[in-house]
Order: sequence, then C-alpha cells, then structure tokens
Amino acid sequence: MTREAFVVSASNEDAVRALDGFPDAVGGVLALVGPQGAGKTHLLTAWAERTGAALLSGELAAVADLGALQGRLVALDDADRADDETLFHLFNMAGEAGAGLVLGARRAPAAWETALPDLRSRLNAVRVVAIGEPDDAVLRGVLVRFFAEASVRPSADLLEYLVRRIERSVPDARQVVRRLIEAAAPLQRPVTRALAREVLEAETKTGDLPF
Repeated sequence: MTREAFVVSASNEDAVRALDGFPDAVGGVLALVGPQGAGKTHLLTAWAERTGAALLSGELAAVADLGALQGRLVALDDADRADDETLFHLFNMAGEAGAGLVLGARRAPAAWETALPDLRSRLNAVRVVAIGEPDDAVLRGVLVRFFAEASVRPSADLLEYLVRRIERSVPDARQVVRRLIEAAAPLQRPVTRALAREVLEAETKTGDLPF
C-alpha cells in the first residue's frame, strides 16, 4: 500500500492532494471519508509511512498507549468504530505541537453518534475531504496491477469487459483477478475476455460471485 501504487483519478484526486499536504498550516484533524473499497486504508497507510505517523484501527484504538502518541501524527482507520473516550483524547492531542490526526471512515464525523457533548462539537468541526468510489480509470489501473502480480498482461478488451461488470471496489477487483487466475491455471488457458465471461456468468448462476 504505497503512495506510488495508488491510482489517482478524478474520483480521489482531492483526497490525495489533501493528504499529500497534511499536516499543513492548519494542522489539527482531517477526515478522509468515502465508501468501502475506495482506497481509504491504502491512502492512510501510505500517508503514515511517509510521515512516520502511528497507524491505528478504530476497533483497537482503546488499547493503544495514548501517552506514546503525545506530540505525534496519528492515522485512525475505521475511526467511527473507536470509543468516545479514545477519540476525545486523540482530538485533544492533535492540537499539540508536532501532532495531527487523520480519520478514515465511511461517513463524515458530523454523522457519528457520541454521548460526549465536547466530542460532538469537535466532530462537527472536522475538516472533511471525500474520496469517491473507484471510477473506470482507478479500476483499470488496479486490475492491471493485480494481473501484473501474477505475471499476466491483460488485453484491452478484457480490461474493458471487467470494468463494466465488477463492483466499484478495489478489494473486489483483486478478488476477481484471483478467481480468473485460479480458473485459468488448471486448464493452462490464457486469461481472456471469454474466460472472464465464463467465470462471471457461472458464479452469478451459482450465487458465488463475491460482488
């Protein structure tokens, strides 16, 4: 999940630009919001690697050593799953010198539920940048990359066929490529549009399609 491997397009360029420039003069807290499979985790991971930030998961944030995060940059994925107390402390620490907090979630912080009035006001004030579901350019780019990992060079018509039919999700694109490779290997068949149609239609009929 490197920054170089992330496919930039109109659906995500605002989010990429915001993270590339964070922390900026404003600093504080930034929320990266978008649907599942849009690339939020990839961007957060790449940002944490570039900046040396601590990377946390919302569900596990409660067990983190908050003292060790004092004055540090923090990336919190699935932030809407973090408990109120941990979020409140992370928000407070984000205002310290050298600190900053990036939140990844499907919904904007203003829509999160909380029982803490002080946290509510902070969530409502968070600067939000949206990342859209993968468009054709992103899907095409990640499909090429996933095929390349298996030493397969997909044809243009195969890519166009898949882009029109799979869910707009990077994890689902990876799953589709894996299934095509697995289907082709025993028969020593090339991965073609014809094979893709066979696999996708067969899985649709059996209900095994992962998307």
